[in-house]
Amino acid sequence: MIKLFITDLDGCVTDPFTTPDWDAFSRIRELNLESQNNPLIPPLTICTGRPMPYAEAMAQILGIELPFIFESGGGMYDVIKNDLIWNPCLSKEREVEIQELKKWGRKIISDKYPSSIPEFAKHTDIGFINPDTSVIEQIFKEAEELIGNGFEAFEVHSTPVSVNIILKDANKGKGIRMLCEYLGLDLEEVAYIGDSSGDVPGLKIVKAAFAPNNAAKVAKDVAEVVQENSTQGVLEAYRKIIERNKAL
Repeated sequence: MIKLFITDLDGCVTDPFTTPDWDAFSRIRELNLESQNNPLIPPLTICTGRPMPYAEAMAQILGIELPFIFESGGGMYDVIKNDLIWNPCLSKEREVEIQELKKWGRKIISDKYPSSIPEFAKHTDIGFINPDTSVIEQIFKEAEELIGNGFEAFEVHSTPVSVNIILKDANKGKGIRMLCEYLGLDLEEVAYIGDSSGDVPGLKIVKAAFAPNNAAKVAKDVAEVVQENSTQGVLEAYRKIIERNKAL
């Protein structure tokens, strides 16, 4: 039985630069709250590449009381205990490299692509947001070239509106493992929905992997694709999980 449903944010619960589908959003929240009294409904939490403050705000809106993963797998925040837990791979050496990458981002990316927004609140990785997909593609190419020259501990992922340079040992697969160990759950008891290359490590390790219909092909290739996009897709996956739990 699935005892935990984890969702990505951008491209799943929300669409960046777009007003949320509040009806679907509210229904996801309602199901999460119902999980407190119905063991067939798994509680909801988050695994996102976004920084902690954004993830915390989304968790509050969705009524999430479980710990959640932010910065892909860089950190975990326990909402109830108010504990912030960093991935153990974040060594002093890695922190120095992260600062070097941030300097590169401020000097090169911000100057060349001034419409891009650096995610300043991030601690364990480097992120850029831009509504222009063609700009994102250029930043992705430059980021890949950069880490190929002396930053072997890192990897690059992108969505249509963002680029993230993350630690290889702090991807979403590592983040979900860290969360499950903390909660005492087996990966066979977990479902996850994601839409981009950064979600693939997480999708590959859980019992039930889903991708919304708007997901990138790399995510669809390793997950069950639902018919709906984004928020409606998350709601559809949530309902499928509940129905399968009931059938057991």
